[in-house]
Amino acid sequence: MPKTSARLLALLSLLQARRDWPGPSLAERLEVSPRTVRRDVDRLRELGYPIVAFKGPDGGYRLDAGARLPPLLFDDDQAVALAVALRTAAATGAGIGEAAARALTTVRQVMPARLRHRVDALRVTAVERTGGRPRPQADPRVLVALSTAVHAREVLRFDHSPAHRPTTADAPPAVRRVEPHRLVTWGGRWYLVAWDLDREDWRTFRADRIAPRTPTGPRFAPREVPGGDVAAFVAARFQGADAPGAWPCRGEVILDAPASAVAGHIRDGVVEEHGPDRCRVVLGAWSWPGLAAELGRFDADIEVVGPYALRDAFAHLARRYADAAGAGPGPGGPQEPSRRVS
Repeated sequence: MPKTSARLLALLSLLQARRDWPGPSLAERLEVSPRTVRRDVDRLRELGYPIVAFKGPDGGYRLDAGARLPPLLFDDDQAVALAVALRTAAATGAGIGEAAARALTTVRQVMPARLRHRVDALRVTAVERTGGRPRPQADPRVLVALSTAVHAREVLRFDHSPAHRPTTADAPPAVRRVEPHRLVTWGGRWYLVAWDLDREDWRTFRADRIAPRTPTGPRFAPREVPGGDVAAFVAARFQGADAPGAWPCRGEVILDAPASAVAGHIRDGVVEEHGPDRCRVVLGAWSWPGLAAELGRFDADIEVVGPYALRDAFAHLARRYADAAGAGPGPGGPQEPSRRVS
């Protein structure tokens, strides 16, 4: 029989790993008698762990939520995983970077020396994508409110400011009524997947553009998201699939470049091989000029498959770029001094 202290730690680890444990199963796993399990449970209760007993054919024990946080037990792998999650929390878009840093400090202080060394040696820097505007952080309080409505299955009302229509005094945010289905994260942003009651269709809303209203509405019977897989549903929305609420502008081109060279630079689109050194790209954006500019950044010839609005956007940018090229100093004129970046 293991020593009492080691047995208590093993019992606590089992209770944390699963919600309900039948008493006989615990006794078998710990290789002790059911009476010893009962005594060990009483010892853990004295230490502040809220363990409740449940009756029934397989009566047993459950580690319940208490009024205060008792000491937690992590194995080595869990402790390292927790440190990685806290170090990279700033890149999740949830606006919890400072809180995560404080939590990591608190956890590190109670780690044994061997784990502190492993965590300190783990230098992880979360770097967000560059080249665009800083992504707005979702308010943690909003995320909690959305998640609470999802869990309670209550109709949610909120003010929504869409990206393509900035909120002004003359154009206040729209009020939406939805049945919230799931809160998801995609590409460093948080989204609410919900059934829009006024539009009678599924929609995805950016959490940083949501201002929840109180109180929430009546409870509802949950619907099944199209396809039954919320992850696939959200991915399809941002990969330009034929679905309501996808990018308002979506086009298809053939690039004279290998798919392997292009795929790493296309985040929310589809890249397929179209010959040995060509690829097909389907991509979405908020505007046609923006989509044309995104595709034009590749150093490759472009064949527009469609639609015509994308062709017009390329022509528009071509005229704009030609005007910009003609407005500057010509050959032999004063030149801007070169700037070398090392």
